Amino acid sequence: MQAITTYSQSNFPTDWNSIQDRIQAIDPIKYAATRNFEKGALTLLGPYISRGVISTKSIFEHVNSLDLEWRASEKLIQELAWRDYWQQVWVAKKTQIESDLNYEQKEVLHSGVPTAIVEANTGIEAIDKAIDNFYNTGYLHNHMRMYIAAICCNIGKYHWSRPAKWMYANLLDGDLASNHLSWQWVSGTFSNRKYVANQENINKYFNSTQRNTFLDVPYEAFNSLEVPDALRQSNNGIAEIKYPESLSLPALEQKRTLVYNYYNLDPLWYQGEDVQRILLIEPAIFERYPISQKCMDFAVGLSNNIKGIKIFVGSFAALEAQLNGAEIVFKEHPLNEHYHGTQDNRDWMTSVHGYFPGFFKFWNKAKKELVK
Repeated sequence: MQAITTYSQSNFPTDWNSIQDRIQAIDPIKYAATRNFEKGALTLLGPYISRGVISTKSIFEHVNSLDLEWRASEKLIQELAWRDYWQQVWVAKKTQIESDLNYEQKEVLHSGVPTAIVEANTGIEAIDKAIDNFYNTGYLHNHMRMYIAAICCNIGKYHWSRPAKWMYANLLDGDLASNHLSWQWVSGTFSNRKYVANQENINKYFNSTQRNTFLDVPYEAFNSLEVPDALRQSNNGIAEIKYPESLSLPALEQKRTLVYNYYNLDPLWYQGEDVQRILLIEPAIFERYPISQKCMDFAVGLSNNIKGIKIFVGSFAALEAQLNGAEIVFKEHPLNEHYHGTQDNRDWMTSVHGYFPGFFKFWNKAKKELVK
């Protein structure tokens, strides 16, 4: 197998030591005070959580070891719990998260993705700058994600699903549950309220002074706002990718095999044990849920932290057939339901599982386990 070039971008290195340094640098107090601002004290751990390199549980355990008062670390822990919550909704609802879940989206006039969003040409400087940076780094501030979703769904009147796929495809921390369900929350299909933000709000949190944009209106004006001309043209917004070189079939060993994938790149999983480690890249998954080349390269780079990892591009069935009855071990995940073998549980923050119609019903129960 030829070596794969590791994607290296200064904000999101792929080596294990840098990831651990980032965990050590967490400041829950500053995070709580500044997280909504562009230059806030963010953890920037999302890509590593989403790719299964680290877990919400491991981060919680680190934060808990800082011996802070609960109220000082609660906001950060609550945000970690949101990730677990969205995952639990995905586990329960499966592919239903890909369509309007609880309510039908109202006032949908357009399909696709606004070209102005895809081309970073909305005329709103903070938005366009963030989208340009997004393409370069794979990162979007969470507040900016909400702004973009609100512009697409509630200003441009696009159905949330296609723009959500565009965003997911380009996010290094792309997670179908967090992404799609957050878009549904903004568009009013998860809860029955829609999210909007005006130019004043954007200026406050993204250090801007711009005026006279289509969002420079008081909030009451949103109820009767016409779709701006800048948002009327749409396109697909999804690019094709190249897969890494696959392991040749004769190189497979007939032995206990751990199957890793885009959502599980945990370098500590059965660490030190004599097993075969395979990163399974299934084209069918990425055809259904496209990602950018940057995201694929980032995941492959993260896999280099797993000693002895081999890449297999193909279906799980093809891999299973070649292993000829050898034990297969994998981690539970909604995209793994076609896997066969021994299923390990993921590392959750708490034992609170199942579907909850709202986050705070989940949080109130989980909090009882988390508070010291």
